[in-house]
Amino acid sequence: MNEGANQPILAGCEPWSADGGRHGVLVLHGFTGCPQSMRGLAEAFATEGYTVDLPLLPGHGTSVDDMATTRWADWSGAAESVYDNLAARCDQVVVAGLSMGGTLAAWLGSRHPEIAGLVLVNPLVRVDDSIVELVRQMLDNGDDRMPAIAGDIADPGSKEAGYDLTPLAALLSLAGGATELRNGMAKIASPVLLCTSPQDHVVPPADSDELAAAVAGPVERVTLERSFHVATLDYDRALIVERALDFATRVTAD
Repeated sequence: MNEGANQPILAGCEPWSADGGRHGVLVLHGFTGCPQSMRGLAEAFATEGYTVDLPLLPGHGTSVDDMATTRWADWSGAAESVYDNLAARCDQVVVAGLSMGGTLAAWLGSRHPEIAGLVLVNPLVRVDDSIVELVRQMLDNGDDRMPAIAGDIADPGSKEAGYDLTPLAALLSLAGGATELRNGMAKIASPVLLCTSPQDHVVPPADSDELAAAVAGPVERVTLERSFHVATLDYDRALIVERALDFATRVTAD
């Protein structure tokens, strides 16, 4: 069971971890998604000998009803708890994330300057004011769900395991979390590998530009020309693995 969940974990949405060497990697999935979207990257790190944790964030991978009761504090608190545990077992830790997972990874970077490096794939940095206002109006009108945002993938042979509906109160809380991240981006001193899809129908590529301009540490940019938002399951997934492994090797070098 997912901690705090009322429903069992859906098949394929389970958390995943691997014991390895003294360098660790925390891998974080996106909003309404699950570890399935990041499993390939996590397994690639493990194959290279890293100790890896890929948690299932609260409210995810079970039911939309479970997620409707969770907020940014739940997801960020869980991410930090797993990070603290991994950091206690490893000499150095890299944090990787997709979409909201990238938001959480960058947020951790703003709080933990000791993080060896951040791998961010189409990270969410802000929710547009017009969307926030629309969500508030829908909540005021008694609506609590809207159609899903999961599954933005160019490759027709690939599919993301995610909810078919988005809980509005949780989305509004995510907007607040993005604001919290923006207020702390200048504190991010860790090296950043920033992977961005120009054709992203969920998070504007401008979010990556804003983050790259704001952080204090060095930034490497990777353009994912063939992929949509869920790039870790899309045509550029091998490129992401290649660049992420190379980056992690360099930032954890003794």
